[in-house]
Amino acid sequence: QVQLVESGGGLVQAGGSLRLSCAASGRTFSSYAMGWFRQTPGKEREFVARIIWSTGRTYYADSVKGRFTISRDNTKNTVYLQMNSLKPEDTAVYYCADKLTLAGEYAYWGQGTQVAVSS
Repeated sequence: QVQLVESGGGLVQAGGSLRLSCAASGRTFSSYAMGWFRQTPGKEREFVARIIWSTGRTYYADSVKGRFTISRDNTKNTVYLQMNSLKPEDTAVYYCADKLTLAGEYAYWGQGTQVAVSS
C-alpha cells in the first residue's frame, strides 16, 4: 500500500512562488511515475505535471509550462512541484498521485494541499 503526503501549500500573492512536496511511503520499485493534479470547486480534476521515476522525464500541462517544474528525489521517495510566477487561476487543491504502470491509472492519491494565489 502506497501512502502519499503532500505539503507546502499556502497563500501567496500573484507572481510569487511555492514549492509543494509529496512524500511516498510503502512505494515499490515498480512504480512508474508520479503526477500532480489540481482541482477547484465545481470543476474536474486537472492534470498539472508528471515525472517518470526511473528516467526523470517530465510532462506538463500547457497552462503551467515554463512556470512550474516537477522533480524527484529517488533516495527520499519524494516528488516536488516548484511553482513560480503564480497566477490567481492557479488557486486550487493540489494532489499528488502514483502511477504504477505506463498504461495503468493513478492508483494512489494524497489528501491534497491548498494553494491560494491572491491578485
